[in-house]
Amino acid sequence: MRAQRNKETVEEKETDKEQRRDRAKDREGRNREKNRGQRSRNTGEMGNSKSVSLSKDLLEDLKLNTKYSEEQLCTGYQTFLRECPSGRISKQQFEAIYIKFFPDADPKAYARHVFRSFDSNSDGMLDFKEYIMALHLTSSGRTIQKLEWAFNLYDVDHNGSITKKEIQEIVESIFNMISKEDQKNLPDDENTPEKRADKIWDFFGKKENDKLTEEEFIQGVMDNKNILRLVQFDQPQKVQERLKEMKH
Repeated sequence: MRAQRNKETVEEKETDKEQRRDRAKDREGRNREKNRGQRSRNTGEMGNSKSVSLSKDLLEDLKLNTKYSEEQLCTGYQTFLRECPSGRISKQQFEAIYIKFFPDADPKAYARHVFRSFDSNSDGMLDFKEYIMALHLTSSGRTIQKLEWAFNLYDVDHNGSITKKEIQEIVESIFNMISKEDQKNLPDDENTPEKRADKIWDFFGKKENDKLTEEEFIQGVMDNKNILRLVQFDQPQKVQERLKEMKH
């Protein structure tokens, strides 16, 4: 009888050990699943993981509509997330880029207008797609793309047409970016915001209260490259380099 009880005791101990091992394995398995789930959630949150990658659809869209390669876009995305962990640039951050690069000018108004022109969903933030389009169009976008963007820049109220008042508002913000010394070197008929706005408006043959459509704007500039010089700020490449650096 004693031998039988000893045998049963040994068997019970072995069974208990096996059960403890099984429970330990179960805990390890659950912990692994939990960790995998946490990593998955982290990679789903923009900026929380270096392994975050662009969606296939967005990548193909940007490759099709910009000059950037897949490698450049993926690398740029990681840099973007490091500098802006939320995955978006605020209007204040965008203005800061211009202020740092043009310390002797007053770039806030122009920066606000540029930001507005790229904030396609009007949410007060630039996401990665909007940011990349800003880089592309302010550096080497196709002429038609640049003109579409320029129209959006001047269409301050987003109503699909441009008034002389809107022309004056944007031109004035551009002049705030030009040093007083450089303004002195401009031709007499465009050395003030008012004169330049009048020159642009007169070119399109519009009366004081007329409106300019996107088609008229693009065609007019395509027909006369001198107008392109008048409607744009002459240093987009410098701003584009500052945007690339993303040093807020």
